[in-house]
Amino acid sequence: MSWAKELEELRHREALAEQMGGPEKVARQHGRGKMDARARLAALVDPGSFREIGKIAGKGHYDEEGNLQSVLPAPFLFGKAEVNGRPVVATADDFTIRGGAADAGIKRKMVQAEQMAHELKLPIIKMIDGTGGGGSVKTLEQIGATYIPAVPGWGDTVKNLDTVPVVALALGPTAGLGAARIAASHYSVMVKGLSQLFAAGPAVVDGLGEAYKGSTDHQQAKEDLGGSEIHTRNGVVDDEVASEAEAFARARHFLSFMPEHVGQFARRAETDDPADRREEALLSLVPRDPKQVYSMRRAMAMLFDRGTVFEIGKNWGRACITALARLDGWPVAILASDPSFLGGSWEAKTSEKVERFVKLADQFRLPIAHLVDNPGFMIGREAEVAGTIRYGVQAMNAVYKATVPLSCIVMRRAYGIAGSAMSNADLYQYRYCWPSGDWGSLPIAGGLEVAYKSDLEAADDPAAELQKIKARLEKVTSPFRSAEMFNVEDIIDPRDTRPLLCEFADLAWRKLMS
Repeated sequence: MSWAKELEELRHREALAEQMGGPEKVARQHGRGKMDARARLAALVDPGSFREIGKIAGKGHYDEEGNLQSVLPAPFLFGKAEVNGRPVVATADDFTIRGGAADAGIKRKMVQAEQMAHELKLPIIKMIDGTGGGGSVKTLEQIGATYIPAVPGWGDTVKNLDTVPVVALALGPTAGLGAARIAASHYSVMVKGLSQLFAAGPAVVDGLGEAYKGSTDHQQAKEDLGGSEIHTRNGVVDDEVASEAEAFARARHFLSFMPEHVGQFARRAETDDPADRREEALLSLVPRDPKQVYSMRRAMAMLFDRGTVFEIGKNWGRACITALARLDGWPVAILASDPSFLGGSWEAKTSEKVERFVKLADQFRLPIAHLVDNPGFMIGREAEVAGTIRYGVQAMNAVYKATVPLSCIVMRRAYGIAGSAMSNADLYQYRYCWPSGDWGSLPIAGGLEVAYKSDLEAADDPAAELQKIKARLEKVTSPFRSAEMFNVEDIIDPRDTRPLLCEFADLAWRKLMS
């Protein structure tokens, strides 16, 4: 006897699942400029690699004789797939089914996706659109009572943050648990104009919309409350992109630098960029005038393998650039001062960003290259109110706790506690300094007149005396004087920086893999 009848029913149920919330709701999703969940999965992963798990899960509707009439699929899809030829767990919320609310589906699917990721040691990608597994007011009526909130499987989410790369893409309005799932990631992205994120639920957003008139203004209300302009600048979400396609591309790119799990090594890539490449433009990159700025991103493009710099968190904590890149094919993490923002001074948000990024690099065993031009922590009342010193010390602690190799290139300034946070001074300093180096416990220009107050008051010509003092100190502050005392290890020709960084990467990975 054949099982053809049962297989026919299976195919029928699968076809019903593929209809998602039905033609009208799918059309409404597309009309909002959004891809549907199945299209997103197909666009994200390697072609043909997605194998869905629990496809026919949902709520079936039957006639009086028990015959299946229709199925409301679960609003959450997941399965095993490949990205860049490597296995991952890929998930997608289906907003066409009650906005992804938990009362419309099977909570166990979401838990299983998290468990699959950490038990099989696979990266997990979450495409979140809606409440992302949260409940709705209808849940209470169906249950017949209210309940103390709990998040099923959140412990598995926490385990994944400790064991595998977690990527979260906000692809629509995400509230409550959906917003929490975005934040619980190693790398997150929002689509400008399409994604919003709020801790509150739809009622609050709708209430805000009452202050506006018309559907367009209601959309603006959501943007004002939790658009990408807000959350990619306060550090809740890493990056902002212009389209869903760009979000998928960035997710794939981020994972290309990552190992599949903690304990595995990230992969070296083939490169045709010579390790001994010397860039003439580096010689004049740093201006002689200490008040002039220059492009640190231009320096990064010249120093790392061509086309490999992948910046993360560009719009927040802007005094330090954080990025992934490659040196001689080896993946590395980059910290780089940005003198074009606050002069490179670390304020609270920058310190928070540095701490988080160093922890990411250490967790996934990526050596760190630090390009330093740091005049210190931001000062002033606003900086004090923000608690800058606490965040700064936490960033410094992260650097000292990191166990991956770290190399510094001191390109210009390194002052105060923030300047000393460039590396762990209790370990071997794999450090090189440019002739433009300028360092100390504090900038001499800022304390000169106080330190020499009595000399200046006693001088017949205070202005002339001040110039004499400055001339003497310019010689004392020469980086070559520091090198004489071995307070800096090596002063190098800036054009030699890439070859030396590539040497560092080779040695660092030799150590990591030994």
